Amino acid sequence: MSNYRLQIILRRLLIACILVLVYGWALQGLKVDLALLKNSWPYVTDFVSRLFPPNLEVLDVAIAALIETVQMSLWGTTIGAFLSLPIAIASAHNIAPPLLQWLANLLQNAVRSVPSIILGLIFVAATGLGAPAGTLALGIYTVGYLAKFYQEAIESVDIRSIESLQVAGASRMQIVQYGILPQVLPLGLGYTLYMFEYNIRAASVLGVVGAGGIGFELVSYIRGFEYTKATTMMLVLLVVVTAIDTLSSQLRRRLDLI
Repeated sequence: MSNYRLQIILRRLLIACILVLVYGWALQGLKVDLALLKNSWPYVTDFVSRLFPPNLEVLDVAIAALIETVQMSLWGTTIGAFLSLPIAIASAHNIAPPLLQWLANLLQNAVRSVPSIILGLIFVAATGLGAPAGTLALGIYTVGYLAKFYQEAIESVDIRSIESLQVAGASRMQIVQYGILPQVLPLGLGYTLYMFEYNIRAASVLGVVGAGGIGFELVSYIRGFEYTKATTMMLVLLVVVTAIDTLSSQLRRRLDLI
């Protein structure tokens, strides 16, 4: 056996040992009680049984709340996309100076470190209960992720097109406009569609803090022990999320062909 092959085997064994240690450490920290999990199944099945059959009397309420959720997601994603683009440009190592990169990346990390629930609480305190708070929370939450996605798309562009524009004496704005945006636009639109789909789910979570949408109705029914009405909300949300997922997947495939 050659030394090179032996080094590969030892390296793989080392990686496997490290993974086992890391997962063992994580499992120990969870303090999983298998006996407790086994004995808890009757409680789980009892709770699930209370969810059925769905109460269709609240179907009109569910549809109205779902429409509000889609509206929140649409505007929240759009606001986040517009804010994310300049931050992504400032973060990209192939066009921005180092100090600007550091500041823009720090801003991204700061936004991503704040949970969506906290953003919801902040805007509920600022604007009151309802959809405006949820929309603003989704907009800021979107920035933390779309800015990173856009940044990676910008950093993956063909460097030769940028160098050609630099040789021709183009400014940074012209490089962005003619050398970068045409290459990253299809990928960026795909990321934006994915974020819109994700934000519909995130908007339902924001209802916990009263930030509007179907989540607000869902939490209200669960707190009132009206589980069959909550099931109707979840089923309506499932249908719409599945439909949007199918549609956005088709759109993303078409964008990949551009």
